Parts: sequence; C-alpha cells; structure tokens
Amino acid sequence: MQCNSTRREWLWKTAAGISGAYLAGPRLRADAPAAPVAVARCKTYDSGELLPTMQAMFDRLGGLGRLVKGKTVAVKINLTGSPTYRIGYLPLEDTHYTHPHVIAAAAHLMAKAGARRIRILESPWSTADPVEEYLLRANWEPRDILGAAPDVEFENTNYLGQGKKYSRMTVPHGGYIYPAFDLNHSYQDCDVFVSIAKMKEHATAGVTLSMKNCFGMTPCTIYGSGAGVDEPSLVPKGGRTMVHSGNRQPSKSAPPEKDPTTPRQDTWRVPRTVVDLISARPIHLAIVEGIKTMTGGEGPWIREDLKPAAPGVIVAGTNPVSTDAVSMAVMGFDPMAVRGTPPFEVCDSTLKLAEDVGLGTRDLSRIEVIGTPIHDVRFDFAAIRKARRAGPPPRMGIRG
Repeated sequence: MQCNSTRREWLWKTAAGISGAYLAGPRLRADAPAAPVAVARCKTYDSGELLPTMQAMFDRLGGLGRLVKGKTVAVKINLTGSPTYRIGYLPLEDTHYTHPHVIAAAAHLMAKAGARRIRILESPWSTADPVEEYLLRANWEPRDILGAAPDVEFENTNYLGQGKKYSRMTVPHGGYIYPAFDLNHSYQDCDVFVSIAKMKEHATAGVTLSMKNCFGMTPCTIYGSGAGVDEPSLVPKGGRTMVHSGNRQPSKSAPPEKDPTTPRQDTWRVPRTVVDLISARPIHLAIVEGIKTMTGGEGPWIREDLKPAAPGVIVAGTNPVSTDAVSMAVMGFDPMAVRGTPPFEVCDSTLKLAEDVGLGTRDLSRIEVIGTPIHDVRFDFAAIRKARRAGPPPRMGIRG
C-alpha cells in the first residue's frame, strides 16, 4: 500500500512534465497539425447579426459545403447541469448553456450548405427524457431549433436512445486512460461531427471549450455512478463520478481503463479522458460561443464569485486544439500554459495533452487567425480570475 501511494504521488508531481506518457502511454508528437481559426465580434443573438457573422466565419474557413454537403452531421451541444441551476434570474443560455439561437443558426447554415441530416446531441443530467423535454424545462422552445432547417432531430446520448446497440469507438493513439469507449450510436452514425461549446472556465479542467464539451458524450448507463456492473443500465442513474474519480470501472460490457493504478484525481483524469474521447470521435468543426457567458466556472453550482459576462465573440475552426488555443487567448490566458499556471493551477492542460498525441497545435505562432484580431475581442477572464483567486480557494465542480 505504501509503495502504491508513493508511486501515485510521484506521478501526480511529474504529470505536467511527462504530459501523460504514463507507462506505455501515447507516443508524444511534435508535428501536431495547424489549421486556421476564425474569430468574429458578435454582440447579440439577434438573427440579423448572428447569421451573417457565422456565415462569414464559415466562408473564411473555406465554406461549410466542403464539410457537410450531402452528409449526416452530428452536433454536440452543452447543457451542463440541471435547468434548475441558475445565476440569479438569468436565462441559462446567457450564462452556461449553449445558446439556442447559435444552435439554430448553425443548423440553418449547415442545411443551406447542403447537409442531408442534422442530429443535435446531448446527454442531459441523469435522465433518459427526450432532449426536447429537457429544453422545455429550460424555458426553450424546441421547435425553434427543429424548424431551423429540414431534417433536424434531437437525440439523448446519455443511454442507448434510438439505437439497437452501443457503438465501440477506439482511441487511435491507445488512450491515456481508456483504450476505447462504448457510445450512443449517433456519434458513429454521422459523417461530420461538430462541437458547439460555451466559452467558460472550468473548476476541474481549467477551461471548457470545444474539446471539454465532448466529455458529456459518455453515456451514464455505462460510465455513470449508477451504471450496471455487467451490462449497461437501462436508464442513466447519477453523474459521471467514475470518470472523475476512478472509483469503479465502466460496465463490463465496455472496455475498462488501461491501468487502474494511475492517479484517481479528477484534475488528472478528466483532461486525459477528454483527449481520449476526441481521439475516438474526432471533431470536424469546433464552434466556441462567447457572446454571453459567465466567469468563475462552468455552472452555478461552483462556489466561487460567479458573474455573468458578455465578451461578444465567436471562435470557430476545423481543428479543435487550435480553436481552443485561440479561444484561450481571447479569454486572456496563455494557451501554452501547463499545470501550475493559470488557468491550469491544479490540473493538466487538455490542450497540451491533445497536442502531445498529434491532434493539433496550441502554438499561436503556428495558427492563422482570420477575421477579427484577438486583441480586438479579448475579454480578460484571466484578470478577473486573478482578482477572484486572491480570496478563498474554489470548490471543485462535479457536473462534467
């Protein structure tokens, strides 16, 4: 027992230096690809401003047609936490949910570019209810999204859903933690995968952008605290505690962790799991929406000095690592930051871990920023964070 404890302590202290190359972990890559990232100022969710802004961004990236024409598109949105969690009386979409107008605008523009089918995906907190019902509880009108284009549909990916079986999706680089995942069929039954995230800080992962948004792909019937032991539970029960803490393994029907002796800290596990997920299910288009958001964390359950914010910006790109790097710069953070430096004071950088396995570069000198210059839209989350961190330390988030 003492030997294991010492070994884990050593891993914890040196995790940033070895960048996750734990035991037979992924081979490090210095040639991570770069791709242009579009940045645009957008002050409101009014369609008269939002639609042309997003259209111009996609045009600068080479046009949506080359990505989606004639194809089935899966869009992962972010509805983290129960609709009962709010900052004061503000609508959820003005603080921590992906805004429905952004979702609808993206669907409309994809259909205009020739998408054959658009499936909006999310794993609402511990429920098998249709996504439409969840949206109604958030005071949204699902028809506003369903009617944005022909052949738009929702699917709750927190369980088997409309599929007959889960899809086994393998991590090409072997995985930091998981070698493969069993996911809802929608993540495999698509030609193009899009992540639409809210621009936010995150108590466990430092920031939550297009990559961290995909943590919610894992179905709680397999990776939840109430998941079945031998087989997936029929309905999701509880949150993704096992992924955060490693207190148990997924249902035996799914691949287990590579090594259950690795650190059990969520600040070590969550960034690595995210990289494993987006390796298994690559992101073709990343959209980070920061028109309105919040500072202090990913949702109202974080016990910090949470404040609504209106950066008035959207970031988009075809490489999620580069897109998140530019998003971090817009937030006033250094995308080259590592564990021990803001915003990764207590966690590993998802961007660095993704770069190390060759998913993309976080080096701004290698990323072409097109559209509005970063300095023209910078909203200094970093300065706000520094002032806030002068007070008591925050509590860790657990909602995913």
